[in-house]
Amino acid sequence: MLMLSSLLSWWPFPDFTWTACVAAAVAGVLIDQWLGEPRRWHPLVGFGRLAAALERRLNRGGAPLRQRLTGLAAWALMVLAPAALAGVLVHAATQFSAVLGWLLQALALYAALGARSLAQHIAPIAGALAQGNLADARQLTARIVSRDTADADGEALARAACESALENGNDAIFGALFWFLLGGAPAVIAYRLANTLDAMWGYRTPRLLYFGWAAARLDDVLNLAPARLTALSYALLGRTVQALRCWRAQAPAWSSPNAGPVMAAGAGAVGVALGGPARYHGEWEERPPLGEGRAPGAADVHACLRLVQRTLWLWLAAAGASAALLQYGIA
Repeated sequence: MLMLSSLLSWWPFPDFTWTACVAAAVAGVLIDQWLGEPRRWHPLVGFGRLAAALERRLNRGGAPLRQRLTGLAAWALMVLAPAALAGVLVHAATQFSAVLGWLLQALALYAALGARSLAQHIAPIAGALAQGNLADARQLTARIVSRDTADADGEALARAACESALENGNDAIFGALFWFLLGGAPAVIAYRLANTLDAMWGYRTPRLLYFGWAAARLDDVLNLAPARLTALSYALLGRTVQALRCWRAQAPAWSSPNAGPVMAAGAGAVGVALGGPARYHGEWEERPPLGEGRAPGAADVHACLRLVQRTLWLWLAAAGASAALLQYGIA
């Protein structure tokens, strides 16, 4: 009990207890499960437009160092300023009403989560594959991945859906939950905005190679811990020994330092072979293998989604247990 109290002594909100934080996390997850992403007036849509306009205005070439510094300054403006504003608003709301402050914390997490959206985008792919409807499966898969799907067969489409489910489990759910539990609304908003900028600016194209360098690297840093906790959770909830073996052997070969552990462990946990060749913009790319076992199919897409969902409940249960220990002094 004393050790747990010491571990949580860093908690940055004295008026927002750890128990209240965990309750807000549960509330945010339940709101996401109930409502999903807003179909209209999604805050990230406006943020994306502003980020695109800022990039067009500031990214005007020049020496690589200058482009990197400009990109870093743009990142700080787009991420740190809104996060600081969120902290001020939550603090002011809490001073006025503890319930209002708690509600704003829960809504901040809800705005950053994408658990229901992930299932809504990926489950229909499995349904189309199960029915043998490749045309619909190709169209649905093209909405969530950047690889070419026009001529993809069922196995390639299932592979893309499985990889997207496992990787975005971290990006859309567990990364946000990790940072919320670590730092409340300001931290989770900073994480989600940084993740969005990486998706917009973090490409190795001639235009964005230097300007987007900070966005890509900082997103990697922010995901270092949650990605490995996600990979460990996948392993614990599936074929543990195989998942850990795949993580250790396969993740280092993957281009992303965070997607590699998550997808290798997840594929190993489910018992499916992912990775391998994929076509991007008309060119075939040979990717390292991920996982081991059978070739993926519709059932494996559902299995990956179930693994993500079980991991979400595991995280909430672990956070809830820690809150109970602190609240009731259970040794």
